[in-house]
Amino acid sequence: MNQTSGTGPGEAPQRRKILIVDDDRDTREMLMLALDLEGYDVEQAANGLRLVSSLRVDRPDLILLDVMMSWIDGFELCRSIKKNEELRDIPIVFVSARKGGEDVRRGLEAGAADYFTKPVDIDLLNARIRELLG
Repeated sequence: MNQTSGTGPGEAPQRRKILIVDDDRDTREMLMLALDLEGYDVEQAANGLRLVSSLRVDRPDLILLDVMMSWIDGFELCRSIKKNEELRDIPIVFVSARKGGEDVRRGLEAGAADYFTKPVDIDLLNARIRELLG
């Protein structure tokens, strides 16, 4: 899939949309700045409740998701998205402070495409996002 699909002559390429869901404002801002520099259209949500409402309005191409949040944890949220027929094809990548092997396993079993630990290596994350978005 390329960024210019669906555009006609003279139209600007469509920027791929990434949604960051993390209750830590500093993490959201850091990821947003880094991804914006890579040319992505980046949206933020502070918790799962905001994610659910935003998915109905504006579908992202990829979701970066924290594990530990209020209202619902990231594992449960990932499972819910993957059960939804209209949303299950959106790649989800966990970005979490939880570094244990059990957490990584739970994230991948919930349906995530990958699991990065904080502090995240932005270059590795960008490479993985490019791979997932084709």
